[in-house]
Amino acid sequence: MPETSCHIDTFAADNLPPPAEQPEFVYSIPEVQYPEQLNCAAALLDDAITQGHGARVAIYSESGNWTYDDLAARSSQVANLLTNDMGLVPGNRVLLRSPNNPMLAAAWLGVMKAGGIAVTTMPMLRAKELAVIADKAQISHALYDQRIADELESAIERSGKMKTARSWIASEPDSWLAGQSPAFDTIDSAAHDTALLAFTSGTTGHPKATMHFHKDVMAMADIVGGLLLNTAADDIYIGSPPLGFTFGLGASLVFPLRFRAGVVLVETPTPEALLTGIERYGATGLFTAPTMYRAMLPQVDKHSIASLRFCFSAGEALPRPTSNAWFDATGLRIVDGIGATEMIHVFISATGKEIRPGATGKPLPGYEACVLNDDDQPMQRGQGRLAVKGPTGCRYLDDARQRDYVVDGWNVTGDVYEIDDDGYFWFRARADDMILSAGYNIAGPEVESALLAHAAVGECAVVGKPDEERGNIVKAFVVLAPGQSASDALVRTLQDHVKASIAPYKYPREIEFVKALPKTQTGKIQRFKLRE
Repeated sequence: MPETSCHIDTFAADNLPPPAEQPEFVYSIPEVQYPEQLNCAAALLDDAITQGHGARVAIYSESGNWTYDDLAARSSQVANLLTNDMGLVPGNRVLLRSPNNPMLAAAWLGVMKAGGIAVTTMPMLRAKELAVIADKAQISHALYDQRIADELESAIERSGKMKTARSWIASEPDSWLAGQSPAFDTIDSAAHDTALLAFTSGTTGHPKATMHFHKDVMAMADIVGGLLLNTAADDIYIGSPPLGFTFGLGASLVFPLRFRAGVVLVETPTPEALLTGIERYGATGLFTAPTMYRAMLPQVDKHSIASLRFCFSAGEALPRPTSNAWFDATGLRIVDGIGATEMIHVFISATGKEIRPGATGKPLPGYEACVLNDDDQPMQRGQGRLAVKGPTGCRYLDDARQRDYVVDGWNVTGDVYEIDDDGYFWFRARADDMILSAGYNIAGPEVESALLAHAAVGECAVVGKPDEERGNIVKAFVVLAPGQSASDALVRTLQDHVKASIAPYKYPREIEFVKALPKTQTGKIQRFKLRE
């Protein structure tokens, strides 16, 4: 292990993939040239105080606003609690469990300051899932919101590996830090020390732990928050993704802090709560998933969203009907982006006049992307498996699936894309969403997009269903729009609509009306559950 590491507990370094199985990392732009010694909390927060931003509001919330000074003091108290009372040594893993709120932000930054490794979990995970995470990451410490204590405390009993855990009470958020000093000398981490373990969100049912360094946290800030979104100190961001999802970690903490901006943290991000938050706080940037944009459409005209300068979508491919409907309702064209937990954040996108509705965009500065043909050869035109490399990349924690994700130095995301003659990347399907039916390859998302263009469809998901005659047939699960009723006649209407929109052989031969689609907490549809 490099001598500059601050980690006394070497678990993370000991469980990195072998160098031969890691992707090629590319540091081709000046924005990602970081010093050997780097602690992301120092760059995000300590430096903001030194630069005179202490009185600026860092976090807006229903429970009150925190300035940069407030956040710095509380995160230092958390760091002191961890090191003085809980026995944390640099390199220990700390599980964090809470809705998005100011104390969770302080806890995450406190873990960084103390040299720990944050494992931020989704609030809706159950004890069984939390125990798997605790065991895989060998978690020794936990900090959590008392309101969602039951599942974690059960997981602690199941795991038997956690040494100590502390919780805070939402109505008395500072009481658990009583007696802790608001000053702490941030640990001098190495840029290549692991800062967080991000677990994949479960669209396949088998989560993996991805390892990201302090310099990876800064790279997503400087490339996505800086070069793509031009975040400035007068920005105020708001969004639905949990901080346990790296999309949310970037959008709702790292990006605003890096550029001394503010963020609205919403504990329960319903459509109404997000729209109210935009209006109340004058939010300038909205981050959420395509399903949430569709859910907000019926209410958007009841709120003032004039403060927004952009709307950002990630987590799933953005269907063109959703993009067009949002633009028609608001005049704002959604910024689409593809990212991956393995890459920490978005790596292909486009903004402003560069947006082409339906296309994801082009590789961001610092990233290279292509599609691989059936022989794993890179192509800059045509259709194939998406492959990317740049300053961030896949490092699974002790997982044989590392060899599946990295091919000849490329991170292969599991998405099928087409690159057009102008270099734009167009999403076609997840590799496992391609349906082979009677010899035809049919992309499930293309059928979904056609269905979503019909007024009767609120949400939908398309999967392949085994069939003796055709191998598979296209089956659609449809959540109806308000005021619509399921009927055989509507099934035929939707089938005819798809036949008229795209090649007729792609139409869904079965349509099942459902009340809701199974989703992860980040809004991704769990198609594997529909296949089952």
